[in-house]
Amino acid sequence: MKSIRIFAAAAGICIVLIAAISIREEKTEDVTITTGNPGFALLELFTSEGCSSCPPADKLLEEIRENFQNQPVYILAFHVDYWNHLGWKDQFSKAEFTQRQRQYSRWLGVGSLYTPQLVINGSKEFVGSDRKAVLEEVTANLTTAKSNTLTLHCTIEGNKALVTYEGVARDERSELVLALVQKAAQSNVKAGENSGRKLSHVQIVKSLEHVRIDPSQPVTLTLPPDFTTADWELIGFVQQKSDGHASMAGRFDFDSKR
Repeated sequence: MKSIRIFAAAAGICIVLIAAISIREEKTEDVTITTGNPGFALLELFTSEGCSSCPPADKLLEEIRENFQNQPVYILAFHVDYWNHLGWKDQFSKAEFTQRQRQYSRWLGVGSLYTPQLVINGSKEFVGSDRKAVLEEVTANLTTAKSNTLTLHCTIEGNKALVTYEGVARDERSELVLALVQKAAQSNVKAGENSGRKLSHVQIVKSLEHVRIDPSQPVTLTLPPDFTTADWELIGFVQQKSDGHASMAGRFDFDSKR
């Protein structure tokens, strides 16, 4: 496992890179999946095409998506932008995703930003490629009882998506976060740490909307030019403003018949 941490000056310029490398053998373990789980798992990966440690984490997300089909597991990949100055600009990266990771560093008490970092249910963080620890936490959250389920509905009109939701009451202490997600994409990286590699990504967040919780008010989202109902989905979750903990989550599949 290679973990790279970045310390930034106040101006946002990376001034020190520290690489810590440890080698260990890990046995691949089977995942026991049961239906009817009462809980959920929201996975937020902070990743970058400019980081050589990130492809294994991206691969783990793909594995989890495959193994936990039809389970309340919600996967979001945020591509951060602070690696872009090292020779390769990640086409999926956004400064707002770096800001989201920075907010988690404050909520979780993490001293620095690094990739790949995986946050689960807004309450715990892991090295994104640590398969054993991540799968254990996903399973633990799936078996934890939750009191409510967030249900999303969506109607598409032109390049707009009209979103309504139910299962959550007004609460000034929390907010609804809506993520438009591209299910899969590939990139041919021509520079930087992953130069010459063809990288595969899943569950790429393309836009993020923070909404004051009021189920009586629909939310209008602008769809990107490359949007298709087959290749995109909408993931929503309720997050506490004080500590980032996620209390419920839901998904809308644009390609569904509902």
